Amino acid sequence: MTEMTTNTCRTAPHAGHPRTARPHAALLRHLLEMALAMVAGMLLLGPLRTNVGTSLGLSALLGRADVDAVLMATDMSIGMAVWMRYRRHSWAAVGEMTAAMYLPVLVLLVPFEVGLLGADALLLGSHLLMVPAMALAVLHRRAEYARHPAAAPAVRRHRLVAALARRWPTGLALLMTLDMLLSPAVPPALFLLALPAAYLVIGAARGRLGERRTLALQLAGLVAWAALVLAAMTVDGELAGWLVAAGWLGHAVWDVAHHRADRVVPRGYAEWCAVFDTVIGLAVVLALLTR
Repeated sequence: MTEMTTNTCRTAPHAGHPRTARPHAALLRHLLEMALAMVAGMLLLGPLRTNVGTSLGLSALLGRADVDAVLMATDMSIGMAVWMRYRRHSWAAVGEMTAAMYLPVLVLLVPFEVGLLGADALLLGSHLLMVPAMALAVLHRRAEYARHPAAAPAVRRHRLVAALARRWPTGLALLMTLDMLLSPAVPPALFLLALPAAYLVIGAARGRLGERRTLALQLAGLVAWAALVLAAMTVDGELAGWLVAAGWLGHAVWDVAHHRADRVVPRGYAEWCAVFDTVIGLAVVLALLTR
C-alpha cells in the first residue's frame, strides 16, 4: 500500500502545476499574440502620431514613404514589446523581436532611396519579410517561448468566435493586405524570391529539410520562382505584370499543398502565406485590369 501511494505521488502532477502546451502549439500561439499586439500598436499609435505631426506642422515629413515605414515599424514594435514584457519575456527576446521589425525596413530602404523600389513596394516588402524574421526570432529562443503554461480549459464559446480563433492566420493575412487590396498595384518581381526562400529558411531552422527529397523539392521551387522572376524582368509592359500575378497565385497553391501535408513550415504559417499570396495575386490582377 505504501509503495502504491509512493508511485502515485511520483507520477501524478501537482495540483498547482499547470500543464504545458505542446511546443509547436505554444510557439504558434506566441506568434499570434505578438502579431495581434503589433497590429494593435499600429492601429492605436498610427493615428495618434499623425494627429500630433499635423499639429506640429510635420505632415510633409510624416507623409514620406521611408519615414512612414520606419514609424510603422516603431508602432508595431511598441505594441509587441509591451505585450512581451507582460508575458514576462526577457529583454533580450524583446530586443531580438524588435530587430525583426526594423531589419526588413532598413534593408529595403537602400533600394528605395536609390530609386529601385517604389513606396508601395517598400511597405509591402517590409510586411512580407517581417513574418519570417519573427519566426526565426521565436525559433532562436524556442525554449523561452514554449515554456509558458497552457491556459486553463476554455469556456464554451460561440461557434463563430471559436471559428475565428482557429482561423487567426487568415485574419492576420487579410489585415496585412487590406491596403494592397484597396489600392491595387504590381509589386516588383524580385519580391517573388522571398516566397520560396522563406520556406527554405524556416524549414532549415525547424530541421525539416533533412530528407533529400524534401530539400530537392524546396530547391526546385526556388529555381522555378527565380526563373519566373527572370522572365518577368526580361519582358516589358503588361506581360511582366501577369507573370508577377502568376507567381503570387502559384505560390498560394504551393502554400495549400504544404498546409495539407503539414511539412517544412508550421501549418499556421502556410495558412497565413496562402491567404497573403492569394490577396496579393488578386490585387495584381485588379491593377492590370484597371489600367
